Amino acid sequence: MSSLPFDPARLQASTVCLPPGQWATVLDCLCDHFKAIGREQWLDRIARGRVLDAAGQPIDVAQPYKVGLRIHYFREVPNEKAIPVLENILHVDEHLVVADKPHFLPVTPTGEYVEHTLLRRLIRRLDNPHLVPLHRIDRHTAGLVLFSANPQTRSAYQSLFPSRQIDKHYQAIAAPLPHLDFPLIHKSRLVHGEPFFRMQEVDGPSNSETIAQVLEKTPRWWRYGLSPVTGKTHQLRVHMTALGASICNDPFYPDVSPPGDDDYSRPLKLLAKRLAFNDPLTGESRCFESRLELDWP
Repeated sequence: MSSLPFDPARLQASTVCLPPGQWATVLDCLCDHFKAIGREQWLDRIARGRVLDAAGQPIDVAQPYKVGLRIHYFREVPNEKAIPVLENILHVDEHLVVADKPHFLPVTPTGEYVEHTLLRRLIRRLDNPHLVPLHRIDRHTAGLVLFSANPQTRSAYQSLFPSRQIDKHYQAIAAPLPHLDFPLIHKSRLVHGEPFFRMQEVDGPSNSETIAQVLEKTPRWWRYGLSPVTGKTHQLRVHMTALGASICNDPFYPDVSPPGDDDYSRPLKLLAKRLAFNDPLTGESRCFESRLELDWP
């Protein structure tokens, strides 16, 4: 069976399969399906070639509707708010890109952020639309993010994460826990909580595991080394809260901070410091370390 020619532009686009309905055109379907986006906005995107068919070709306003048709569209946020932080590229080769992500910068387009994301910035800086993140760290966390730069070898590197063949080491600053013996292992069952973006521990078989140690102490704060064995959302943040020392400046744990603009003077004190693995292509041992540091509060 033949396949469509590869179109790098589609890597930067979102995709929707048109649902069942009685629409005459793709435009009509999109307007009805995405009610928050006005018809004038869709017309403008189509006129600028920002809505593509399955072959990566721009559609026109009269494109007939067909159920199941794959449409690629470029998310746009009018008046997107700038994020005044700068990423650093630590390593580039044929297969991998390694970057230091600052606090507050999302890895991929989400919500109100599209262009001000690590992925979009790196695509522009390196002129490589093939870039795809191999893992994620959340917007509030700083540190290392690995990207695949080559579709031909992507699956080999992607397999490192679900098979736990990559060692991830974080640093965090939180209150002292003198009543606990370190190093320690914390296991628990994590599920989605309330609000929807938070995680919580519940009874049941564990699905998350973190190894914690103490790296440095001051009278008010300790610097912890955290090695997640599993990779659940917000795992380190929830586990530190469960131990009795929420990470400094955490806006979600133990309580959700009131909504408002980011306070760049108070970043979450969590840093993805080191990644180590055996290269699946060459077998060589590779280790990358963030150049960022967590300052004491």
